[in-house]
Amino acid sequence: MLEAIKKLLGFKTVDYSQLMQEGAIILDVRTPGEFSSGHIRRSINIPLDKLSGNLNKLKNKATPVITCCASGMRSASAKSILQSKGYKNVYNGGSWTSLDRKINVKN
Repeated sequence: MLEAIKKLLGFKTVDYSQLMQEGAIILDVRTPGEFSSGHIRRSINIPLDKLSGNLNKLKNKATPVITCCASGMRSASAKSILQSKGYKNVYNGGSWTSLDRKINVKN
């Protein structure tokens, strides 16, 4: 029933593991201190307040980008910034710990 409600409201279920297999970049927008205390392996750390000045680190605007942070608030802002700059495949992964579990699911 929850899936039906999400579909009705226009929410899409995102397969983050599949995005990773397709070469997605994980962009962690927390501060360097937060990032150093734990992060997803191979993620890129660009703090939200520095994102607009560091878009050169995300060269291909067609490559999927999954944003993450501590809770999902900053990553939502980062998604909006990237979309406004022409990035086509941007997903808000929410908190980095939750995203880490989603992309590292053990079958």
